[in-house]
Amino acid sequence: MLQFMVRSFHKYLSLFISIQLLLWTVSGIYFSFNKIELIRGEQYLSPKKDFQFDMNELNLKLTAKNVSVFKRLNKWIVKVETNSGTYYTNTEGDKLDELSSDEAMQAVRDHTSLIPVKAIRITNSNRGSEYRGRSLPLFKVSTSSEENVNVYIDAVSGEVQAIRSNSWRIWDFFWGTHIMDYRERENIDNLFLKIFSILALISALSGIMLFFLGRQRKAAGRSK
Repeated sequence: MLQFMVRSFHKYLSLFISIQLLLWTVSGIYFSFNKIELIRGEQYLSPKKDFQFDMNELNLKLTAKNVSVFKRLNKWIVKVETNSGTYYTNTEGDKLDELSSDEAMQAVRDHTSLIPVKAIRITNSNRGSEYRGRSLPLFKVSTSSEENVNVYIDAVSGEVQAIRSNSWRIWDFFWGTHIMDYRERENIDNLFLKIFSILALISALSGIMLFFLGRQRKAAGRSK
């Protein structure tokens, strides 16, 4: 009687969670067979050039926790990180203006091997977007590529913030199914994931229980 009840419970529970278990398996296989560096588009980035800059040339008085100097469109700029945020200046201390669309496309040429086609300025964040988690404003620069690659450029610094391709979009879809956050695809602390994880554990334990109950029943049958 106990074995029948456990078997029935295990059967219907497994049927209920089977689709999600399949999605977990398929997404896990996809993750394991694809290098995250390629998914992130690091293969499109140009090798970084070594530049030498004498910090004594800075005509600045700063109170900051970190200061770095790099080139934006062949001109030195300063990144200043403070407790209240980050801002950018030129070497004379003047705050930088935002890039134009043409300059954002040039930044893509400078930093990647891709050919830019069009640049669109983004000021609003959208749930589940390709650029979620990045500071705004950004430029979305579409490129001429088989993978439909978009490059997201910081509107002030000209730095590459993200590279998104068809491979990344597939990965992002599977990530959403893996953590059961189908809309934003970033919340790993959601209720659905917790419930189905517990149900999957119960299903596994009931299956193990059935195995030992079956062995016990066979052993009892042989002893008669």
